[in-house]
Amino acid sequence: MQTQKKDIRALTKEQLRDFFVANGDKAFRGNQVYEWLWSKRAHSFDDMTNVAKATRQMLEDNFVINHIRVDQMQKSSDGTVKNAVRLHDGLVVESVLIPTETRTTACVSSQVGCSLDCNFCATARLKRMRNLNPDEIYDQVAAIDNESRLYHDRPLSNIVFMGMGEPLMNYNNVIKAIDKITSPEGLGMSPKRITVSTSGIPKMIKKLADDEVRFKLAVSLHSAVDEVRSKIMPFSENFPLKELRESLEYWYSKTKNRVTYEYVVWKGINDSKRDIDALVKFCKYVPCKVNLIEYNPIDDGEFQQAPQQAIDDYIAALEKSNIVVKVRRSRGKDIDAACGQLANKNEAAV
Repeated sequence: MQTQKKDIRALTKEQLRDFFVANGDKAFRGNQVYEWLWSKRAHSFDDMTNVAKATRQMLEDNFVINHIRVDQMQKSSDGTVKNAVRLHDGLVVESVLIPTETRTTACVSSQVGCSLDCNFCATARLKRMRNLNPDEIYDQVAAIDNESRLYHDRPLSNIVFMGMGEPLMNYNNVIKAIDKITSPEGLGMSPKRITVSTSGIPKMIKKLADDEVRFKLAVSLHSAVDEVRSKIMPFSENFPLKELRESLEYWYSKTKNRVTYEYVVWKGINDSKRDIDALVKFCKYVPCKVNLIEYNPIDDGEFQQAPQQAIDDYIAALEKSNIVVKVRRSRGKDIDAACGQLANKNEAAV
């Protein structure tokens, strides 16, 4: 019976060094292979050209590199690139390259599907099938860095965890991936250029603060009124705004980093004066900024983009209270993937 090969990127550098010593080689060989796996982004053992052929064969006999594959790439007229990323087990997630004049940003996924139930979100219609491993998150970033260099002639500058899944429900793997992305032995990116976006899980926000992470935090808020927020995001009934507020106050006390609130305004749902006043009040608890996000409807249901006047009213009220606010326009509208296509691909892979 054939022994299943191990994922080599699940090993630490020390474990790789130990493997080579145990197999009669020098410990430094582990350093060589580790560099190929991470900073040189090798897709196969044959890529490791300064490693002896016999050694590469030994690696092939014992390990696999579970590298992602960009299954389908769509390029928008505005420069946005959307990737359908095939994982080693056949499941598919999405990642996106978003360019502006001054930066290129990778939007990456942390789970296959999502276990939360935000009613407005296409990913919520996909059941959560599994968490992504650290190397699968890393590979999305590396692939988008390559695309940024190819299509925009500059390296990737920023990363946001705003793709499929809730990052704080895959906490350990997300942290390990960010550690590798920011390591000089990985991609060497600054943690200050990374933003992790959460739907708001108080216990895990406090854990981030206790772990003294150096990346930025964004919260998908969408309403500062409990009953409205629980209608939009039913899971939030378990995490009332009071608890969320306390966790964010704790975050700021520990990190001194302001919070970004992601906020979509929908017609007839959160576009009243009551909603605006509640947001302004919530923003005063901790230093923050607000991103008002243009909504792309996923169907003809209740979630429809609010009229411009509602957006203007939000902006006026926030600016009057000296709260930084920006409007984020939707990018890549001509390539928006149908959620059902991903669902069909993932069901076929199981």
